Amino acid sequence: MFKKFLLPVCLLLVCLGCKKKESPHPTNTGNGTTLKDSANTQHISVLTQHNDNTRAGLNNQETALTTANVNSASFGKLFELTVDDQTYSQPLVVGNLTIGSKTRNVVFIATVNNSVYAYDADNGTLYWQKNYTVNGMRTPNSGDMASSWCNPYTDFSYNIGIVGTPVIDPTSQTIYFVARSTDGKNFVQYLHAVNITTGAEQSGSPVKITASVPGTGDGSVSGVSSFDPLRNNQRQGLVLVNGIVYISYSSHCDWNPYHGWILGYDAKTLAQTTVYNDTPNGENGGMWESGMGVAADAQGNLYVTTGNGTVGQGNHYATSGNGTNETVANPDPTDLTDRAESALKLTPSGSTLAVTSYFTPTNYVDLNNNDLDYGVMGTFLVPNTNLFITGAKDGNIYLLNKDNMGGYSPTANQVVQTLPINNSMHCQPAFYQGPTNAYVYFWSENDRLKAYAFNNGKFAFTPTTSPDSGPTGGSGSVLSVSSNGTSNGILWAWYASSGDAGAGSSPGILRAFDAGNVTKELWNSSQSINDFPGFYAKFCAPTIANGKVFVGTFSHKVVVYGLKSNFQ
Repeated sequence: MFKKFLLPVCLLLVCLGCKKKESPHPTNTGNGTTLKDSANTQHISVLTQHNDNTRAGLNNQETALTTANVNSASFGKLFELTVDDQTYSQPLVVGNLTIGSKTRNVVFIATVNNSVYAYDADNGTLYWQKNYTVNGMRTPNSGDMASSWCNPYTDFSYNIGIVGTPVIDPTSQTIYFVARSTDGKNFVQYLHAVNITTGAEQSGSPVKITASVPGTGDGSVSGVSSFDPLRNNQRQGLVLVNGIVYISYSSHCDWNPYHGWILGYDAKTLAQTTVYNDTPNGENGGMWESGMGVAADAQGNLYVTTGNGTVGQGNHYATSGNGTNETVANPDPTDLTDRAESALKLTPSGSTLAVTSYFTPTNYVDLNNNDLDYGVMGTFLVPNTNLFITGAKDGNIYLLNKDNMGGYSPTANQVVQTLPINNSMHCQPAFYQGPTNAYVYFWSENDRLKAYAFNNGKFAFTPTTSPDSGPTGGSGSVLSVSSNGTSNGILWAWYASSGDAGAGSSPGILRAFDAGNVTKELWNSSQSINDFPGFYAKFCAPTIANGKVFVGTFSHKVVVYGLKSNFQ
């Protein structure tokens, strides 16, 4: 909460042509000073993870932040938005929203305690807050996930409520998200559709998430594979395309039995429209992508990569007479039924999704045997092209034609381009179209920031590299870009400044680079003690909108940075 201070009702302005101005709203910065926000002339919205359904992470309509004014003298922490737990999901912004009696820019924050907050994005006023845990139940936590697979379970430090980034429909004024609850024995997941002006459930909300498909795979019973609300982890951001809300799933810590799922719901009625399981006759195939959302095109096709698991007809499972699953040898890695370790183009087909194109690396067996998931890095569609950028833990970046990905060949990968970065890729890349060059940025763990020129549909093989070392341990950097058209491109990087954020909490650092020349750092949050953000939120991308940068943390707050001149 922020302290309120009385201001004079009005100020008498005596000057030729001057008008009386409404008194700005005072705000506490979190570091002992009180600031007042001036009227914001920008009203850009960020309604989904990484800005839009390409997942390229670019806001090219930012007019206030420039490469000249993002520096330690002009830019820094403005205020903090207090929440009740950690934020794994990216803050979302709705511009020019009429809420109560005001029309304001509003930021929405979801926490792992199943709480959602609506704050004024420019002055920190709290409009509403609500918890969506089922009555009589509690939020699941890491202790509930302890198993022979992961004990202790360190991917989450405690609560595991809302994790995947929500999605907002501005027309119906609805925010969609998945909340999880338990009584300690029974586990449930619900899709919520909530009014963004009040926090109230929309008609038909919430709806309990259930699903099943025919299959003989791991955990199947009598030829049916069913969704498991305990083991299935909703890590990726939600997708809203052509009136359908899609939810994708991996697992908690590769906890078998599990499968990768994509479930679709009618955005108006919340009736389930789509059930897709990527390994119904096999195992695993989780959809992780370091928290980035499934990409989608205007036609409603979905684009995603899947992790370790069954490929084609290999490693089938059948139920024996004593009720246990036994492996059945019947290898055919080109069969479309089980598609782990693959990039997928999925097209709506009746009540499911059809694999209309795919790519599986030639070395998928090695990827499986050495836990080198193809689907660990965030993927995105290159704006205004037919190209899809994907990456694996083995350090290979695969550039694909989204409509003809290349299938599987045992001898050579049939892709547009392979770019060897030679480092594990737990990270979220980003894209920028500059005045002369386009760039794609990668910053994986235990590596330096790399900017690859991207022109004529291919990468330059030699990147521009930042001179500074980056994140250590098992979590790379999450990246976003702001620009004003093709000018004033700024690359924003958020990562753990020390320690291993893949297995616990670590202090975070936010850094800003000239997007056209990443050897030039403009600013970082360690330059002033007042700008320290708190603990890094794993895979939670910074949101840049309307002259401000919103950074989710594990310190029970979202930190808001911007130009100090706007708060005087």
